[in-house]
Amino acid sequence: MDVFGFLNLNELALGLSNLSMFPYFDMAHYIISVMSLREQPGALEVSQRSPFACWFSSMLYCFGGAVLSALMMADAPVAPLSNTTNLLIASLMWYLVFYCPLDAVYSVGSVLPVRLVLTAMKEVTRTWKVLGGVTQAGKKYKDGLFVMIAVGWAKGAGGGLMSNFEQLVRGVWKPETNELLKMSYPTKVTLLGAVVFSLQQCRFLPIQTHHLIFIYTLFIVTNKTQMMLLGSSSYPFSAVETLVYKTLFVRPLTFSPLTDSTQSCCSSPNRSKPNGSASAQEQKPSDTDTKEPDQSNPKDAESSKKTD
Repeated sequence: MDVFGFLNLNELALGLSNLSMFPYFDMAHYIISVMSLREQPGALEVSQRSPFACWFSSMLYCFGGAVLSALMMADAPVAPLSNTTNLLIASLMWYLVFYCPLDAVYSVGSVLPVRLVLTAMKEVTRTWKVLGGVTQAGKKYKDGLFVMIAVGWAKGAGGGLMSNFEQLVRGVWKPETNELLKMSYPTKVTLLGAVVFSLQQCRFLPIQTHHLIFIYTLFIVTNKTQMMLLGSSSYPFSAVETLVYKTLFVRPLTFSPLTDSTQSCCSSPNRSKPNGSASAQEQKPSDTDTKEPDQSNPKDAESSKKTD
């Protein structure tokens, strides 16, 4: 792009595109992922009751995107765990966050400046995960735009998309927290990145890959840092999202409500009865209406004999 040449950002963009994620950026990703798991309700109790379940949940947080994208590409879901070095580093981060003496690692990681740096490094790895998923799908499905978007989205936000399965490992079942029902910010921004990178790979966006990497990484890092500093959950496209939703997906009030007429007919008991049945039951005399003479009174007994 001419803008990058004018601002002398080409070298910076090329340097960022050639940046290696191992080991420091991967370690930051593992630490923030495990810290996010620890901050879930009941996670500390699970770590004391079943360390293996806690470790398995942590691995899903760290490698959930790779596992989900492997399933979508018909690969072995355990393939992401074949890298022994990354698995050992993630396990070490899990142990230090949950079981470090004096809780030193989690306490230091919770300090705002440290957490800002670690979160920014984790967001950088998100770019490479999304781009890796899009590239992987593009090699197998040539110009398969929607497949590339789906795989890139799964690889970048697989931890959130697999949250219900991860909760089952910890003995929690909350189907209302499904990520598709109410998307979180990481899921939305990852979907945006998957769409943008897929369009670029299919040559619908006239921009070079390293330039797009620089723009997307700068966007997600800056936005996430701003959200953490301000304590806000809104992002720049929230207003656009709200406008599109209210314009295209809100049912107009002029329409009749979505109710089932058969249920309303069956709800009233009087309508299910034939005509005249209620009045017939009201007019039918009961057995208690025919009174017999009291046999305990001798006069009444004699009078009844005479009448007989």
